Amino acid sequence: MQGTFTHLMRVLLASAICVLGAAALTFVVDPLQLLRPSRLVSPFYSDDTRMQNAGLIRSRSFDTAFIGSSLAIHFRQSDIDRALGVHSLKLAMTGSNSRQQGFVLAHALGGGARRVIWEMDDWLFVDAPDIDADPYLSADLYRGTTKGIATYLFSAAMAKESLFAVLRSIPPLRQPLTRAAPFLPVKFALSDVDDIYALPRDFDLARAYNAQRAFAAFAYITDPVRSRFLGEGYGYEAMVRHFERDAVGLIARHPDVTFDIYFPPYSILQFVAMREASPATLKIVYDLTARVAQRLTQLPNVRLHDFRAIREVTHDLGNYSDVIHHSPAVDAKVLAWLAQRKYLVDPKAPLTSLDELKAQVEAYRVER
Repeated sequence: MQGTFTHLMRVLLASAICVLGAAALTFVVDPLQLLRPSRLVSPFYSDDTRMQNAGLIRSRSFDTAFIGSSLAIHFRQSDIDRALGVHSLKLAMTGSNSRQQGFVLAHALGGGARRVIWEMDDWLFVDAPDIDADPYLSADLYRGTTKGIATYLFSAAMAKESLFAVLRSIPPLRQPLTRAAPFLPVKFALSDVDDIYALPRDFDLARAYNAQRAFAAFAYITDPVRSRFLGEGYGYEAMVRHFERDAVGLIARHPDVTFDIYFPPYSILQFVAMREASPATLKIVYDLTARVAQRLTQLPNVRLHDFRAIREVTHDLGNYSDVIHHSPAVDAKVLAWLAQRKYLVDPKAPLTSLDELKAQVEAYRVER
């Protein structure tokens, strides 16, 4: 009996030593750069932007926060800086909602951002869980609470990332492990912050962005079997509440920050799909964006840009991989339009661009 108890104590002691050792390794290496900028090992970054953004906000200096959904995910920070003359931090998150974006932006503003570039689409304001109940974003990690830091330090996944970072810092292993990182079960595989969720430099753009793919996506989402999903999550009253809470509320709390907000250049097929398969959803989109435009243009620290009715882009379906996601060539145009303030919404006529979009959608005919 005494021998069994002694053996159990040894197992527990060994387990405790392993757990504490792993936590100590994570604390020293700090792969997320949550506690300090990386010094002991070369920093590497993850495409898990909901997690990575917490570390970026804490470890990097910036004056401009760039945020949005998958429509803003492929921008490179270096391109944003060059086009707009800023020192930016890209915080875009695929599939993110207004509650997530507002929460992350609030922390970026606390980290020193004096300007925000915000890609704002209608889907942003669909219903979403409270931030503390969100299974995809760790609020405590951003807040730096005891719970958040403890969860980070005692994470087996972070210990694995820390060990890999140490091995990668050994000179003979650095190059082979860096090259192999994208193919290994590690999250922190990007050596350049500019590459976070950006397309590879040698990416085959023509294969990914073309009219054939856009029309295929249009046919898919308008098929009667799936067309009901076009309106999933859309409810005017709820979306207005979310807009007021997550966008207007945040902007009003930071009157010294300039917000450049833009409606992205969806292809014309997105709106035509709603026209043909879900007209009630299209009405909600029109009504919501009218409300958003009228509200935002009255805020003194907001510049609203509307890129949805730029026919030479939105009607050229070679720019798209589906009905909404545009190519890096359009990314560059967006940055140029922002810099030139070319498509600013006039506070005295906030619905002009929306009326132009409506006319285009009504007139457009799909050649099947």
